[in-house]
Amino acid sequence: MRWLFLLLSALVLAAPARALTPVEARGLATGEVESRITVLNAVLSTADDKTVALIQAIADDAVKFTDTAIFVMKDGKGYDPVTGAEKPVPETAEDVVNNNEMRSELDAALASIKLFSADDKVRAEAVKTLAGGEPGDAKLPLIEKAYEKEAVPAIKDAIGRVRFAMLLGSTDKGKRLAAAQALGATGTPATKTLLLDRLKVETEPDVKSAVEIALRTIESRLAWGERLGVIFTGVSLGSILLLVALGLAITYGLMGVINMAHGELMMIGAYATYVIQNLFKTWLPGAFDYYVLLAIPASFLAAALVGAVLERSVIRWLYGRPLETLLATWGISLVLQQGVRSLFGAQNVPVENPAWLSGGVDVMSNLTLPFNRLAIIAFAVLVLAGVSALIARTRLGLFVRGVTQNRKMAACMGVNTARIDTYAFALGSGIAGLAGCALSQVGNVGPDLGQGYIVDSFMVVVLGGVGQLAGTVYAALGLGVLNKLLEGWQGAVLAKIMVLVFIVIFIQKRPQGIFAMKGRSAEA
Repeated sequence: MRWLFLLLSALVLAAPARALTPVEARGLATGEVESRITVLNAVLSTADDKTVALIQAIADDAVKFTDTAIFVMKDGKGYDPVTGAEKPVPETAEDVVNNNEMRSELDAALASIKLFSADDKVRAEAVKTLAGGEPGDAKLPLIEKAYEKEAVPAIKDAIGRVRFAMLLGSTDKGKRLAAAQALGATGTPATKTLLLDRLKVETEPDVKSAVEIALRTIESRLAWGERLGVIFTGVSLGSILLLVALGLAITYGLMGVINMAHGELMMIGAYATYVIQNLFKTWLPGAFDYYVLLAIPASFLAAALVGAVLERSVIRWLYGRPLETLLATWGISLVLQQGVRSLFGAQNVPVENPAWLSGGVDVMSNLTLPFNRLAIIAFAVLVLAGVSALIARTRLGLFVRGVTQNRKMAACMGVNTARIDTYAFALGSGIAGLAGCALSQVGNVGPDLGQGYIVDSFMVVVLGGVGQLAGTVYAALGLGVLNKLLEGWQGAVLAKIMVLVFIVIFIQKRPQGIFAMKGRSAEA
């Protein structure tokens, strides 16, 4: 139980513990808030186990009082906070009521005590609690003791920041000056707010100058955090566009098929992930964190199978007829959307992140890199490497390149071109399914999932150069970063328009894209 932990943690305080008195117990539980906070700060530095237990009970709303007694409630029974003896609770006993100010002080007091825990995680959480609130000066001796005792550098630095934040309000000019200089190196938004508040009331010129310098330093660090955050967000968006566009680089870039149902193939991959997730919830709940490992091949196979069926039944009869292909695949996309609505409903379905994809890495105070975004970037790199190796180093890749460059000559050499078309289209569709699996970890999964990416993915393929995987990579990452930079400047809508205008102008000047196709197919 939490209160038992606090009893033990209080024993490690550097100052000798002093027994709780009945007067102090009543002062903690009753009276005006200001007087209760005064008593709390007075007993905190020498709190014994019973004092800590009473503070925790008050914070948990588990204390009653009468005109003559205080009762700590547990399992429906009352206990004397000083002696620990069980006492009958009169019906007239009232609950101790805490307002927001009192709760904040209680939380800060308990967090201060947790700074002496033997568990690193408990101490780290305690520092976060103190940093997020406004611990009073009365808790400074306890913070000082914890700072001197702390051996873990990261936690010690965090305690030091809390310590300097408290010293910033000191009546001692030297302490305020030292605190302002030290806080300039923290670079956190909370510290910036603290310094701004201090700047309004500071009267000493040299201290005020130090606060202003610290503010400029923090603002510079925060600005870099924002810039790096925009770049990371752009790379993350670019990796998603890369996954989406890789399939099109095969079906459109290599085969010349304008597949307007590509987004729906992504949707199928996302729903395959949703189905695998539910199967794990039902049959293998203990292994739920690993469902993604099975969802990846399942999403690929589901989308590849649908793609193969589409190619064999519809698209193979439309090669060389781009307008008919566009209209047919657009109709197929509507059919697939309606099919998903009939099976799973029109509403979005929830796909949960496994535990190892939740959370993130704190790089700076205002920059956190989510694990799911980092995983998608790594996944995109792996998929790109796999597709490149497949196209460049395998027999299937050789046949695909041969059919793309000269279909008649490949057929004369004994290549079954119809079968290669099916394999290539299924491969592009399967990669779209992988993109859907990845997207399910960062956004909503619904029938319209693919509609938001189909236009962007076509732009990536055209900008990069038809049939060029390297161009697809450059275009995807470039458009992702450019889009996020423009969003921060002009907003999402204008950013999309500006990107589109840029692509139109670029294609006018360089119709072959970033990388031009080489070989006989380019000369034909």
